Amino acid sequence: MSVLQIGAGGVGGVVAHKLAMNAKTFGEITLASRTLSKCQEIAKSVLEKTGVQIQCKSVDADSVDELVALINEIKPKVVINVALPYQDLSIMEACLRTKTHYLDTANYEHPDTAKFEYKEQWAFDKAYKEAGIFALLGSGFDPGVTNVFCAYAQKHYFDEIHSIDILDCNAGDHGYPFATNFNPEINLREVSSKGRYWQEGKWIETEPMEIMQVWDYPEIGEKDSYLLYHEELESLVKNIKGLKRIRFFMTFSQNYLNHMRCLENVGMLRIDEVEHNGSKIIPIQFLKTLLPDPASLAGRTIGKTNIGCYITGLKDGKEKTIYIYNVCDHQECYKEVNSQAISYTTGVPAMIGAKLIVEGKWGGEGVFNMEELDPDPFMEELNTQGLPWKVLEF
Repeated sequence: MSVLQIGAGGVGGVVAHKLAMNAKTFGEITLASRTLSKCQEIAKSVLEKTGVQIQCKSVDADSVDELVALINEIKPKVVINVALPYQDLSIMEACLRTKTHYLDTANYEHPDTAKFEYKEQWAFDKAYKEAGIFALLGSGFDPGVTNVFCAYAQKHYFDEIHSIDILDCNAGDHGYPFATNFNPEINLREVSSKGRYWQEGKWIETEPMEIMQVWDYPEIGEKDSYLLYHEELESLVKNIKGLKRIRFFMTFSQNYLNHMRCLENVGMLRIDEVEHNGSKIIPIQFLKTLLPDPASLAGRTIGKTNIGCYITGLKDGKEKTIYIYNVCDHQECYKEVNSQAISYTTGVPAMIGAKLIVEGKWGGEGVFNMEELDPDPFMEELNTQGLPWKVLEF
C-alpha cells in the first residue's frame, strides 16, 4: 500500500503529518513538489513528531508526463492533490492515464481568469467511469466538510432542506498589519471577485462585499460576515434536493478590507501582465512575494475558527433549524502539526477523504463531490482526527 501527496505548502504540511499519524492505513507515504527542499522540511518535522519516515520527490505538477512517470514509479492507491488549483486538470489527467484514484481540496481555477466552477473537472466523469477509477473533488473544509455537514443534515435531521448558509469565521490574530491565511494569490482573487448566491432557481450576482450580515458564532461571538461566491454552492445546488436558497459568508476585519481595497485601487490585484522596467510581471503574483508566507503565520496566530452550516427545512411536517459546526484553535493546531487552523481545517479532511478511499468506505467510478457519498463514516473520522463537530438545534 502506498499514497502519493502532491503539494508542500501550508495545507500540504498538515496532510503529510496526518497521513503519518495514520501510517498503518496508508503504508508508504511519498510527498512531491516542484521544490524538493520544501518536501524535505516537512518530512523532517513529520519524522520528529511521529517517527514515520516519508519519501520526498521533485515533480512539476504542470507536466502531465512528469506526473505520469512519478505515479507509475510510486504506484499509489490514491493521489492527494494539495498543489495549486491551477494544476488540478494536469493531475487529474495523469491519474486518468495511470488509472489511479484522485482527490483534491479546491476546484480548478484558470491562471488568467478569476472564475470558480467545476465544469472542467466534471468533464472527466465519463473517462473516469470508463477507466474504473474514483475522483473526489473538494475534500477540504469549505468545500468539503461543509458539503458533508449538508449531506449529514439531509440524512439525519430533515425531510426537506430549504435554505443553507455556509458560515466561515476566522477570529485568529497573527499580529501582522496585513496577511492572508492561505495562498495570497488564491485568497485575494476569491475575496475581490463578485459575490453570487442561489435563490428560487436562479443565481443572483452581487458586487464584492456588497452584502454584510452580523452572525453570532458559538465560542467566538458576533462578527461582520460578507457574502462571497464559493465553489461548493455549485455542487450543493445540484445535489441537495428541494433547496430554495444557499449562500456563503466569510468574516473579515475592517483592517483587512481597507488594505485589500487600497491594493485593488492601485492595481496590485490585477491578474494580467503589465510592463515594469522592461519586464512582464503579474501584479498579484508580485504582491504574493511581498506578503508573509501563510505557513509562517502558524506559530504566531492565536484565537479560533468557527465554520459551519446554518440549515432550515422541514422534519415531520414542522419547521426545523440547526447549526452544525466545528471550532478549531490555532495554537492547538500548531502544537500538533506546526500549522495554523486554516491549513489544519483543510488538511485534515483531505487525509480523511483519502483514508476512506483506501479503506474502501468511499468509492465508485467517475467524478464525485463530497455530498454525493455517505456522510456517516466521514463524520465519525472528524471526531477522531482532530475536527470534532457539534449540532445546535433551534
